[in-house]
Amino acid sequence: MPKAKAFYVDKLGLRVTTDYRQDDEHWWVSLTLPDGGVTITLTTFHENFKRGTMTLYFATADVAAAHKELSGKGVKVNEVKDDLFGPGSGVKWFNLEDPDGNLVHLAQA
Repeated sequence: MPKAKAFYVDKLGLRVTTDYRQDDEHWWVSLTLPDGGVTITLTTFHENFKRGTMTLYFATADVAAAHKELSGKGVKVNEVKDDLFGPGSGVKWFNLEDPDGNLVHLAQA
């Protein structure tokens, strides 16, 4: 959890709204965008879930600037590509993995 929490806060810029820990196997951290809105919750209480099986999508007003910023923070990012939603969609995007191997996409809003 410490690595995942640091990644989403320090690298992606999300804000912690709740951090509740019973022990290392029962820990929940809720995060939201800096301006609020949707909340995601990270947990160590996995039961039948496997690490690296989740995919998140975030929108950004400037995908090139987001790519440069994350690269500058030491995040291993893939190259910016075109057509996220298929040929001709024109939506620029790139992706990366979080510390648990989950896929994170950033797409031009």
